[in-house]
Amino acid sequence: MQQIKAYLDQIATISNSDWEFFTSKLQPRIIPKKTIFLKINDIEDHISFIESGVVRLFIPKENPEKEITFGFSFKDQFISAYDSFLTQKPSAYQLQALTETTLLSITYDDLQDVYNNTQIGNLIGRLTAERLFLLKSKREQNLLNLTAEKRYMKLFKERPELLKVIPLKYISSYIGITAQALSRIRKRL
Repeated sequence: MQQIKAYLDQIATISNSDWEFFTSKLQPRIIPKKTIFLKINDIEDHISFIESGVVRLFIPKENPEKEITFGFSFKDQFISAYDSFLTQKPSAYQLQALTETTLLSITYDDLQDVYNNTQIGNLIGRLTAERLFLLKSKREQNLLNLTAEKRYMKLFKERPELLKVIPLKYISSYIGITAQALSRIRKRL
């Protein structure tokens, strides 16, 4: 609970009563390594704070080599199939724990309760949504404006931990190239 408290304290000051109400709604979950914990067409009912671990967001394909990885989330970040969570409609993608992952999760209904019964709830929700939007926007801009080699170099500089814990096949998909193309880029560098 201390990690999520430290994260939220960076955003705003939370009264003790709001904090107690919010934390009473959080459910700890441990997701084993390589587990898909939200499948395509399931409705996302949780938004979760990652206490430890790495989560991959991806679109599955019949041929696993053709899966499209489009996001990663790490310790001290929120994770959700957020579009499904907001609309309560089936998800078009999946969430997978790449390492054993410890989450603090809140359900859709419990979050609505937090919004309605605390002063800080709406601020937390808005700032979390803004963070998720900015990550998505930045990735889209990189895909449109940078070469594959520059996308890889930028990723390497900004997120070196990513390269240590995530298989290269997922990194290549994330930057929009084949594993073979990534291998050639890595050889040149």
